[in-house]
Amino acid sequence: MVRRSRLSMVSRPITCHHNKAFGEVIETVYCPSLYCSPVVMANTDGNQISYTDLKALLEKSQNLFIVDVRTKEEIDKGRIPGSLHVPVDTVETAFALDAAEFQAKYGVAKPSLDAPELVFHCQMGRRGQLATDKAIALGFQSARNYTGGYKEWSEKEGK
Repeated sequence: MVRRSRLSMVSRPITCHHNKAFGEVIETVYCPSLYCSPVVMANTDGNQISYTDLKALLEKSQNLFIVDVRTKEEIDKGRIPGSLHVPVDTVETAFALDAAEFQAKYGVAKPSLDAPELVFHCQMGRRGQLATDKAIALGFQSARNYTGGYKEWSEKEGK
């Protein structure tokens, strides 16, 4: 149960340190309405990947699993080679599927929970981080967000 206080009426974020046994330090953002619950956002430190590191993985890794969470319209304008399209609003449902259902729906094997090279991306990083947080919550502890997104990728690749 969430205790309401005057603090819950403020519109600015309040940082709270919670039980680290459950996960990382989280930030609690309160809605100004009396009827809202706190919204929990994961700490993003350590689950990000740069253009340089992603490019190196693309060149050498056979285990890299890149998930593009942009809209179909965005993907039609270009994509990172080898990426799988899973719109951000379906990531949680998709990665909760069992392996056979995932294979049937997406045509590729579902990554294992301990997959070391699972990378999400969007256009500029925000939706990619949201998808990464959802995957981590489902148990994909090594999931990472490509923070530069397709915008940076296309600029650096000259596309």
